[in-house]
Amino acid sequence: MLISDSMPLLWLSYLALSLFVLVTGYLGIRWLPQLPRFAITGLVAGVLWMPAGFTLSRVEGQAAHEGLAPAVVVSGIAFLQNAPKAFGSALVLLLLGAGLGIALGALLWGWLRQRRSGAEQDKEGQRSPATSSQRRDPVVS
Repeated sequence: MLISDSMPLLWLSYLALSLFVLVTGYLGIRWLPQLPRFAITGLVAGVLWMPAGFTLSRVEGQAAHEGLAPAVVVSGIAFLQNAPKAFGSALVLLLLGAGLGIALGALLWGWLRQRRSGAEQDKEGQRSPATSSQRRDPVVS
């Protein structure tokens, strides 16, 4: 159940907060052109949503706890605990997430630009009947 188990609730609250950060960040940089806006938003999304594995040592005699957490959290904790091995692996995943986010932002920008230019060409084709080979009937207004 969602309420009785804390991990799904934790992930759900993290997802809601990260979506809030992304939307407000995107709206906060509206003054930028669209490509840098999508690239920056993609970078932040990649940093926020890239998962990384972690291992927590418990009290002596118990097995270590392993799980998944956002790479930015794992790298931050590893940095504060001065654990270079965990920090290095989390940092690699963090950089990979940032790169993938930038790439997806640029792809989204290109797709929207192509779609918008195709829609503008369709509108121009409808405006000028000389370019269209179909006959247009007169309309009484």
